[in-house]
Amino acid sequence: MPLEHCKQVFDAMPSRFKPEGAGNWNATIQFLISGDKGGDYVVKIEDGTCTTSEGVTEAPSATLTTDADTWLGIINGTTNPMMAFTLGKIKISGSMGDVMKLQNPAVFGKA
Repeated sequence: MPLEHCKQVFDAMPSRFKPEGAGNWNATIQFLISGDKGGDYVVKIEDGTCTTSEGVTEAPSATLTTDADTWLGIINGTTNPMMAFTLGKIKISGSMGDVMKLQNPAVFGKA
């Protein structure tokens, strides 16, 4: 069943997190997602745990900016993330590697 709101995505992330796949990865990733179904979210990977929260953090290792339709399309498998990035529908500042690790099934299993 496709997810319909970005909050659903971030609420599910801690339960999908696989610490053995993350190894010693530590990151704080800020998401700035515009639109009615979006919001500002922080994903923190630290010492084998994953937490998410709504809001803005001061010093993220990476920031991803997009709109809710693009982000939900990526999550639901109807939008190619690399194509969205190439077309400028996703902007990333900071560590591109941290953002790329979010797509790794060894780190985050399927919902």
